[in-house]
Amino acid sequence: MKRLLIAGIIFLAGHMVSAQKYVFVDSEYILKNIPAYEAANEQLTQLSKVWQKEIEDLYKEVSMLYEAYQTESVFLSNEMKKKRENEIIEKEKNAKELQKKYFGPQGELFKKRESLIKPIQDEIYTAISELAAEKSYAAVFDKSSGLGVMYSDPKYDISDVVLERLGIKKE
Repeated sequence: MKRLLIAGIIFLAGHMVSAQKYVFVDSEYILKNIPAYEAANEQLTQLSKVWQKEIEDLYKEVSMLYEAYQTESVFLSNEMKKKRENEIIEKEKNAKELQKKYFGPQGELFKKRESLIKPIQDEIYTAISELAAEKSYAAVFDKSSGLGVMYSDPKYDISDVVLERLGIKKE
């Protein structure tokens, strides 16, 4: 409902001020056509796989320790049981901390993504801002972000022009 209201306001405002120009871009399309973005994504995927395997290996070790503990618990003294339980708990805690370190909200993957992807996004934003200023566009909407654009005429899509501005030739 809120999106419909916003779209209605934009539509009415567009009719009231017909001199203003509105254009659309598809940021997903632009990103997919930038080789540096694809390379950064591939690097992030590979790094993520390495870290995920490291964490899975730790959890397998915890599982093996627990299975061994269950098998041998009948033969262990109370002191040995406690020692083994603490060892298992500590290993599991280490695995969770490593998982948080790599994949948490401010983890290594987030930081790496920020360092690889943000410069590309900034470059796109600069290209769009320059184009909007040069062509006197009142607004540039991103079709892929779902900001309430219900329809856009393809003739107003400047995604290819943004790619050109970035020096990328569409194949």
